[in-house]
Amino acid sequence: MILKISTVFICFLLAGFMLAGCSYLEKEEDRTVIVRVNDAYLYEEDINALINENTSPEDSAIIVSNYINRWATQQLLIDRAQLNLPESQQKEFRDLIENYKNELYTSAYKDAVVSRQLDSTVPVEEMEAYFEENKGNFKLTEDLLKLRYVSLAENNTNINEIKSYLTSFDEEDIEELDKISLQFKNYSFNDSVWVKLKTVYDKIPALTLDHRDKLLNKSNFLQVEDSLGVYLIYVKDVLERGQDAPFEYAEPTIEKILLNKQKLNLIKELEKDITKDAIKNEQFEIYN
Repeated sequence: MILKISTVFICFLLAGFMLAGCSYLEKEEDRTVIVRVNDAYLYEEDINALINENTSPEDSAIIVSNYINRWATQQLLIDRAQLNLPESQQKEFRDLIENYKNELYTSAYKDAVVSRQLDSTVPVEEMEAYFEENKGNFKLTEDLLKLRYVSLAENNTNINEIKSYLTSFDEEDIEELDKISLQFKNYSFNDSVWVKLKTVYDKIPALTLDHRDKLLNKSNFLQVEDSLGVYLIYVKDVLERGQDAPFEYAEPTIEKILLNKQKLNLIKELEKDITKDAIKNEQFEIYN
């Protein structure tokens, strides 16, 4: 059943809200009923929450009308369900609702208490120790590389020189590369960080699937070109899918694991303490 509520009636309601102000909300027993469906009531404050001063009267009327219709239809369906559904099914629903309510309350309380005690910073030493003990559990699901690269204009006359600097990459080479870095369209010399193969493809558009084997070849140099220029790439190290993950790659996962373990331990302590206190204060008794 869909209730027909006129725009004129809704506008009248809204005007009444503005005139009445907040005086009706001072005490719960003074709440103004707007709509009744059997034993369920929709109050003025429920409607007031739907609109604000920036909403035009026309939009407010539509919003309120739609809300009242939806609310009333839902209440009517609930009442009809309670009349027609088997008692066994209704009991099952009541149990589910009660369990869900209990879970919401207890979870919110435990989270509130635990969050005040939880140390959100896990020492690196603790994470490293966990990694060493469980290294076999951290396997790579994708290929990783350590590399350095330079993107140049196609007509750059120093390509061979830059290639030499990029390959040997000692202190003097790094200084020389810094001196001529204005020639580079793009570059990265941070070869101490593991990078996903997919990220390398995203950064260097000239790469194709045909370059995959060369990219996964440790201590290998590649020169690739496209319409945008030339890319000089030196692959320093490689870890392939299925191998043990390096610590720095597994670190975020390990941090989450250890924080979760800490949280679970705090929850256990909380449950133990709250039960102990209840027994001590005679709030919890088991009758034989």
